[in-house]
Amino acid sequence: MTRLLHACLALFLLIGLAPAAQAAVTITFWSHEFGNSFPHAFFTLRGTPDAGGAPVDVNYGFTAKTISPAILMGTVAGRLDVSKPAYIAGSDAQFSVTLTDAQYASVLALTREWGEQGNHRYNLNKRNCVHFVQEAARRSGIVAVDFPALMKKPRSYLLAVAAANAGQVKVIGQPGAAYLATLGPAAGK
Repeated sequence: MTRLLHACLALFLLIGLAPAAQAAVTITFWSHEFGNSFPHAFFTLRGTPDAGGAPVDVNYGFTAKTISPAILMGTVAGRLDVSKPAYIAGSDAQFSVTLTDAQYASVLALTREWGEQGNHRYNLNKRNCVHFVQEAARRSGIVAVDFPALMKKPRSYLLAVAAANAGQVKVIGQPGAAYLATLGPAAGK
């Protein structure tokens, strides 16, 4: 009887000490081929923070407030962009990273800093959609993010980041619709 009691006690201790299932927010970096729709580089955030809280399923990009020849001449008004599901499905998922809660908070702070509450100026050469995802990648813990020659080439930039950080990122390389079909509904939806 004592042996059985000890075995049961050991089992309960093991169960009690087992780590709880963890959730996490994943950031996925996307590119959209050039055309009349913007932004051409953006990211999605999906999951639940490890500390708990509401599930997340959002996306952010950065673009000029008005698309006109003025963007070729210098700095113009910019804005955060939240893309519609069809735009995301028509884009390409390049790679993803699972964020810590601190990284997630830092990426959210980036959206405030570049949005209406912060510096919302767009400059094709110094502060465009690629610069925005570059800073999101940096805040996500990705180390190699500096590719100056690619800052006007969203897909090429993201492919270079993925290749330079192969051990750190999960390469996706799929059309958006195909990738989204593998995810299923977001938690809480």
